[in-house]
This record gives sequence, structure tokens and C-alpha cells, in this order.
Amino acid sequence: MLSNIMSIFKSNKGETDMARTKLSKTEKVRNLFSTGQSVTWKTLRNKFDLTSPASMVGKLRNEGMMIYENRTSAGVAYRVGTPSKAVIAAGQAALFGSQGYANA
Repeated sequence: MLSNIMSIFKSNKGETDMARTKLSKTEKVRNLFSTGQSVTWKTLRNKFDLTSPASMVGKLRNEGMMIYENRTSAGVAYRVGTPSKAVIAAGQAALFGSQGYANA
């Protein structure tokens, strides 16, 4: 009985060996933003070897992340936030048009 069980494990050994899958740059940046802290343009450029951090931020925005840009004298920083009521209202108006009950 034990030998039968052992033979099953030995025959499936190659199939059960699992490794971690590599994350794409997009997934790595998404995980960094999910921490809730601000991320600078230089961090995105150097840590993730992005040629255009702004295009990565644009891609994440198109996927639905609400990423805000803060420009200071020190440079550009990005952060994830919650959309304001005005942004939500504008999105609903763009999708459904002004139907009269939007302000109710």
C-alpha cells in the first residue's frame, strides 16, 4: 500500500514542482501603488527601469486606478486615491447623459 502511494508521488514529481511566476512590470507597479504611499517619477524610472513612467501611470489609469499627480519643485509624485463626487458625477454623465435624476 505504501509503495503504491510512493510511486504516485514519484511519477507526478515533475508535475507537482511549482515555482513562483514572475510578475510583469505593470503588476509590480500596481502592487507598489496599492501600499498607499506616494511614488516619485524617479522611483518608477529607476527601480522598474521604465522608459516612460507617465505612460505606465496612464495605462493604470485606463485600467481603472484613480492615480493623482502631485507636482512640486522636487519633482513629480503619484498617489492612488478615491475619486471625488464630482469625478464620479462626470463619469456617470458621460456614460448615461444628464437624465434629470443625477442631482437628486
